[in-house]
Amino acid sequence: MGSSARLPALYIPHGGGPCFFMDPMPGFAPDTWDAMADFLRGIPTMLGEKPKAVLVISAHWECAEPTVLNADQYALLYDYYGFPEHTYRLTYPASGSATVAARVQSLLAQAGITSAQEQQRGLDHGVFIPFKLIYPDADIPIVQLSLRDDLDPARHLAIGHALAPLRDEGVLIVGSGLSYHNLREFFAPNAIANQTSVQFDTWLGKAISAPPAERERLLTEWEQAPGARSCHPRSEHLLPLMVVAGAADQDAGRICHKELLMGKAVSAYQFG
Repeated sequence: MGSSARLPALYIPHGGGPCFFMDPMPGFAPDTWDAMADFLRGIPTMLGEKPKAVLVISAHWECAEPTVLNADQYALLYDYYGFPEHTYRLTYPASGSATVAARVQSLLAQAGITSAQEQQRGLDHGVFIPFKLIYPDADIPIVQLSLRDDLDPARHLAIGHALAPLRDEGVLIVGSGLSYHNLREFFAPNAIANQTSVQFDTWLGKAISAPPAERERLLTEWEQAPGARSCHPRSEHLLPLMVVAGAADQDAGRICHKELLMGKAVSAYQFG
């Protein structure tokens, strides 16, 4: 599974439900999701090299232990509610990779991390919605890895460390979440919540840009950041970042996208 160069690892926003494939909901600006969609479409150019496969850690799948999803042909989980009928007929005919799935489990085992495998579950919208923009032809194999349902940051960093060799084997590691995820505040014009989101986003950008050891310490203690629990009442949309930061190993991290989405600061990060 060799590759010409080490691929970066990415933490990306996947938007809200099928937001990129529908008209904006009433009350939303027509261009609400345009900047995020443009960023996602630009990822292949940003990477330069086309990966042999993608390993995706989505905020929308949690298991007692890290679980690897692989199938010859995936079903899709339309795990969003109250959207236009046509968004429940979206397609993304990606295939899996038995080789990559087995390699993921082998690397986890070498690190002393038990894992499970799954064939029947479909790809959730944290995978197929952004990847319809990133690789619209669905021509790159995708393997999905669950979060642990304890949402422990140190354990997710350790999972990422174990998987770091994949980056030298042509596999793009992508964490799919949202760096701000307080849905109660997201859609409300609340100046205090907007300011809090900027404070947390600023802290997170500095943490990502810190030297690797300091970066991991800060991410492990992310709840101590300003506004942390206001921005993430539950941390499942942040935890994919921990896996990706672990997979970064000693590579530097940087902000690769930043925007104000309905007044809330949202960022994406690249390692390596």
